[in-house]
Amino acid sequence: MALVPEHIFREYDIRGIADTELTDEFVMLIGQAFGTWLLARGVRKASLGGDARLSTKRIKAAAAAGMTKAGISVTDIGLASTPTFYWSMYHLNTDGGIMVTGSHNPKEFNGLKVAYDKATLWGDDIQEILRIIKEGRIETAEIPGSLCFAGINEAYLDMLVSKIKLGSRKPKIVCDSGNGTAGIYAPEFLRRAGCDVVELYSEPDGTFPNHHPDPTKRENLPKLIETVLAKGADLGVGFDGDADRIGVVDDKGEIIWGDRLMALFWQEILPQNPGALAICEVKSSMALPEEIVRMGGRPIWWSSGHSLVKAKMREENALFSGEVSGHMFFADEYYGYDDAFYAAGRLCRILSHSSKKLSELMSVIPIYPSTIETRYDCPDDKKFEVVEKVKHRALSEGLETITVDGVRIVYKDGWGLVRASNTQPVLVARCEGRTEDALSNICADMKERLTEAGSPPFEWEY
Repeated sequence: MALVPEHIFREYDIRGIADTELTDEFVMLIGQAFGTWLLARGVRKASLGGDARLSTKRIKAAAAAGMTKAGISVTDIGLASTPTFYWSMYHLNTDGGIMVTGSHNPKEFNGLKVAYDKATLWGDDIQEILRIIKEGRIETAEIPGSLCFAGINEAYLDMLVSKIKLGSRKPKIVCDSGNGTAGIYAPEFLRRAGCDVVELYSEPDGTFPNHHPDPTKRENLPKLIETVLAKGADLGVGFDGDADRIGVVDDKGEIIWGDRLMALFWQEILPQNPGALAICEVKSSMALPEEIVRMGGRPIWWSSGHSLVKAKMREENALFSGEVSGHMFFADEYYGYDDAFYAAGRLCRILSHSSKKLSELMSVIPIYPSTIETRYDCPDDKKFEVVEKVKHRALSEGLETITVDGVRIVYKDGWGLVRASNTQPVLVARCEGRTEDALSNICADMKERLTEAGSPPFEWEY
């Protein structure tokens, strides 16, 4: 049996270089192993979707061949966003499936997000698919499953429009689809919802000719910011390649990062749900839990990672959460999965019921001096050791710490975080202080702790 590269089985998905690590042979094996995994849970029907990357059509065909060989009947929804794929499991009454997408990764990459019971798999469940291959436990059905095609994009758009009712104000919005799959949906949805829409880069193109589709990176936002200012728009939104993450700029062209955006959404949700539990990703600004407490909510800290946050939301029956990276999970009036189109609609709804500009609405949410998420190389066999050493020292010194994901050290005037990336040989660090001086001191202390723990050299990014 072919030796599928083990490192492509990540914490949240299966991902690698399309041409060499996601060959037809490997992907067929993965599809068949996942089909075996589904069969063991009584699943016989699965959805299959794919993004606009050049390699997606080939990989999707190989995944379908593998799943049907195992005996799974597959419904291919064609070119689609990841949120559309998630919704397909409700609409088509399937119990699992595969979304072929490279998301925000470089264009030579691609990947498979695997789902079961309306949730994305992560951690050991993904490793179990690998073990099925390695141990030769793959099922081959006497009668293969069927493969059919169902275009659901129009039905999905109809559903989105039905979920968002704007007030009297009709926001003017610049919509940057980044040549990803968002272009199929976002402009039409926002127009049908009642917005005045200015489009950027709506044509899906797997070469991403204009900018890389990651709206959480400053370097990908200049055109969006420029257009918002030139058109006098109320806001701008950008989407990643598979449209499960949103980036936002306000009417002044200022970027609104995910943690501050969450605070704004909680302003709408908490008055309707007093005392609601609010799951806060560990990388978030301290402004987020402070705002939640101010509004009467109950914040708790949790791990980074879209699959982990969604799993925690299910466990706690939570109404809403999100990540700094732009994943937004609404379960108060929606399905609980990360859908950047719906998040854009909710944001427009807030604006449509307010006489204030987005910049004015955001002005009440504090902005504390901080680094950005500083990611730097650290070998896989070393990164967890570094985090553990930093954690051990902080605990031995009796410092207040949050340890749900890495270690977040709470200082009297801010915090510092280090965690190991679940998907790359990378350490992730961030600091925030109530003042510039506090930030400088926290950064210096965290750097000393990391260096002592054996971290490679790095510089804070701002």
